[in-house]
Amino acid sequence: MDFKLPNLGEGADSGVVVNLLVKEGDTLQKDQPVLELENEKAIATIPSSVAGKVTRVFVKAGDKVAVGQKLLAVSAPGETAEAGATAALRVEAPAVAPGPAQRQPTAPPPPLSLPAQEVPSQEPEPIGPPTAAPAASPSIRRLARELGLDLTRIRGTERGGRIVMGDLRAYIQQLQRLAFQAKAAPPQLPKPVAEPIDFSKWGPVTVKPLSPLRQVISRRLLDNYVSIPHVTQFDEADVTRLMELRKQYAPAYEQRGVRLTLTGFVVKALVATLRKHPAFNASLDHTGENLVLKAYYHLGIAVDTEAGLIVPALRDADKKSLLEVSRELEELARKARERKVTADELRGGTFTLSNQGGIGGGHFTPIINKPEVAILGVGRGAVKPVWRDGKFEPRTMVPLAVSYDHRVIDGGAAARFIVDLVQACERFDEAAVSI
Repeated sequence: MDFKLPNLGEGADSGVVVNLLVKEGDTLQKDQPVLELENEKAIATIPSSVAGKVTRVFVKAGDKVAVGQKLLAVSAPGETAEAGATAALRVEAPAVAPGPAQRQPTAPPPPLSLPAQEVPSQEPEPIGPPTAAPAASPSIRRLARELGLDLTRIRGTERGGRIVMGDLRAYIQQLQRLAFQAKAAPPQLPKPVAEPIDFSKWGPVTVKPLSPLRQVISRRLLDNYVSIPHVTQFDEADVTRLMELRKQYAPAYEQRGVRLTLTGFVVKALVATLRKHPAFNASLDHTGENLVLKAYYHLGIAVDTEAGLIVPALRDADKKSLLEVSRELEELARKARERKVTADELRGGTFTLSNQGGIGGGHFTPIINKPEVAILGVGRGAVKPVWRDGKFEPRTMVPLAVSYDHRVIDGGAAARFIVDLVQACERFDEAAVSI
């Protein structure tokens, strides 16, 4: 048996092996951790779906692997390594000798990845030598010839990779969908090719490869920035009262083992504002023609780590008290910095909060975290003279910046949103702080 990298979830089709947890000769139990994989801004542990003795390891630390790629060869319990290898060969061997018309072309087109609900989402691997034909009945082969289909491009779902009628049907449906999408999609401009530059001509340099996480962040931020028309709305919130409440209740929170921070207050104020402005807690669907309004509030919390920016989601922020929110903010930040955030904790966010106040700086223009349509940036608070009741008073003012998707949200809606957010911060209910 071969254990292959399983489907990692939506948008995650590859990763980098960080640590191998088994070696040849080990006895493997089902659901036993096999390796640690860096993917989706986290390090996830991949469990085994089979049990037996590890007869061969196909990957090593540092290798990049994709969904469907072989990781281990495993013999069944009680089976010798030689018998397991022989059995694996029997499974992979073609059932019918290839004919001249069934040989693979010299340079076949890349395989199509079919939807998981119709056929396995794993990329097909060669089931034999380059000239071998996949296992299929004579009637299936005849029908494929009549339709002009190359069976080597179709993954069989029956035992041993055997191709059946359902596989042909799913493959044809996928071809139809791709043809329709290609016809409906707007023409794409060619991507400019970066010209290589020898920087060492002007002085000494050091070349430092980007980490896999940094590469993921780079690709996603570029895609988000290019594909979303960003506009940023700025304002300031008077948090003098919030700071007084924080000072008053911080000891009680510390007795519960929790730090009370400004971020917790902003989270609760943000949820209240999102309830009044549901378009900011929404996403465009894949067609770009429908707005998906969400009745849940999973706030992405941007965490600054040594490896890069990681954004786990604080689930159901509307259903949690300020104490619970503060405790979970600490836990998510700790897990993010230790690279222990799971892939599931990085998905499902509805709106992102990026607080740079602990570092410094004022207003900034945060990039929207697709498929969300807005993000809030919070800068460092500063004491300023504010005109109140006919005189200047020293007040702690915090800069706020809301970047929004202009396809969904207009400037007037953004202005009303940030006004309501400022009021939610300045009129925070003390009853929500007490424990």
